[in-house]
Amino acid sequence: MISVLDLFRIGVGPSSSHTVGPIRIAGRFVASLHREKIFDATVNVKAKLRGSLAFTGVGHGTPDAVLMGLMGLYPKTLDIEKTHNDIAEIKATRKLLMDAKKEISFDTETDLIFDYDTKTDLHPNEMWLGAYDSDGEILREQTYYSTGGGFIASREQLLKPVKNDIVRTGGKVPFAFESAADLLQFCKDEDVAMHQIIYANEDAHRPRVETDNELDYIAETMLACIDRGLNTEGHLPGGLKVKRRAPGIWQKLHGAPPSNEREQLFDWLNVYAMAVNEENAAGGKVVTAPTNGAAGILPAVLKHYCCGERENKANTRKFLLTAGAIGILYKQRASISGAEMGCQGEVGVACSMAAGALAAVWGGNPEQLASAAEIGMEHNLGLTCDPVGGLVQIPCIERNAIGAVKAANAARLALHAPSQMKVSLDQVIETMRQTGLDMSSKYKETSQGGLAVNVVEC
Repeated sequence: MISVLDLFRIGVGPSSSHTVGPIRIAGRFVASLHREKIFDATVNVKAKLRGSLAFTGVGHGTPDAVLMGLMGLYPKTLDIEKTHNDIAEIKATRKLLMDAKKEISFDTETDLIFDYDTKTDLHPNEMWLGAYDSDGEILREQTYYSTGGGFIASREQLLKPVKNDIVRTGGKVPFAFESAADLLQFCKDEDVAMHQIIYANEDAHRPRVETDNELDYIAETMLACIDRGLNTEGHLPGGLKVKRRAPGIWQKLHGAPPSNEREQLFDWLNVYAMAVNEENAAGGKVVTAPTNGAAGILPAVLKHYCCGERENKANTRKFLLTAGAIGILYKQRASISGAEMGCQGEVGVACSMAAGALAAVWGGNPEQLASAAEIGMEHNLGLTCDPVGGLVQIPCIERNAIGAVKAANAARLALHAPSQMKVSLDQVIETMRQTGLDMSSKYKETSQGGLAVNVVEC
């Protein structure tokens, strides 16, 4: 079982699959050079971006992410402003300090290749890396895949046969569920809430206090991202000249006379979600939840319903653990990659996670949580990923706002349901998977269809 702490990664925008993943891929490749004892002999590295990494890589910040990984930086700890200065120097000097230890030649014009022609067979986010010696001979080459949410895999890992199409990772846990049905059965057998099952699994990885500390840090990072987004004005980078809207909405909310909560519910959820995704679009520090493109939904719902005048850490942890349980199901049984599933695999999954988590905070039983998650996805099925200009701005920012509102409604509908819903969470996850496989590649983060070709980029 993967850990919820693997699902909620702290990194930089604008895309977990296009920035966080490639940073980690390049870092893993450099580590392999050390392991094979060819690091010292390497004088040049070349990278080839394929599939979605090529088609929308520039707008998603992938070229800079490759450099960050080769430099030995990590998404969680890198200093964004300093890193941008370092990258500018690399482009000017054509020299890169690999792993902060060895200077190699790296020309971003010739060593970073956008390979639009090679067909990607295992996953649409494919990245090839090669290390060369002073004679121009290749020392090592490896193909990797950025599989969504910052998760990565080598070609060998994805080709390895696995039982029931489940890639097993991590150590043993007491409740190894492979489906929502398994998870609900564990809840019933143990007579415990869903988040307690996840707690028990996390306890197999580390002491409970460490898990709580990490969950608290994740929540703090989400809330800090909201605060930055609410207080940073201006325009987002890229050719679309999109103006940040969250600060203006925030000021209107605070300047307006008190209003019925139901009248302003949409506004609060909208502004929180947009604040996060405007920060993400600007390359800021965000939490993959489960991806960067869908990073605003969970923080918006968390902020509005769990962090009022004073944050309730017990509810915050319950929210994240429950959301994590649902996210793990999607990661294991389908995908959380927009390049593989379309936006139903990002915003749809985030909406589903937030709906189930909010139902938990509102006191729902495990079956109601699963129903809330099912409703959240059912009404995102078929959602395409067609970013205008290859940027995570239109329609991504507003889509997160709408997803947050939809999650709250899904939770309410599930709690009002008189009995178990007709459609199960497992069924809707499988439906999403099949829909994603059937969807044209034009609508899966390639900017070759939909809004991306019907909206003028200026």
